[in-house]
Amino acid sequence: MTIAASARFEFRLRPEAKRRIEEAAELVHESTSDFARTAAEERADQVLHQHSIATVVPADFFEELLRALDAQPRPNAALQRAARRARDVVERR
Repeated sequence: MTIAASARFEFRLRPEAKRRIEEAAELVHESTSDFARTAAEERADQVLHQHSIATVVPADFFEELLRALDAQPRPNAALQRAARRARDVVERR
């Protein structure tokens, strides 16, 4: 089932922008309304997609993460045991 477009969106343009849109719409055999609507919808989709894939964290969390990544690694007990097991496996072969 197709839903008919009924909402309106109006805006003003500079004359040269209007001429470019009209020319481009004519080249692809679309009405200026369809051309402008499609362009606006595609741009909205791009912006929404970009914002949905970005993870926003507080600045102090991000700074703490960067400090942790820059710090010298300090192996914990589990990591030391895993390294010993790995050495034993490699040395036996």
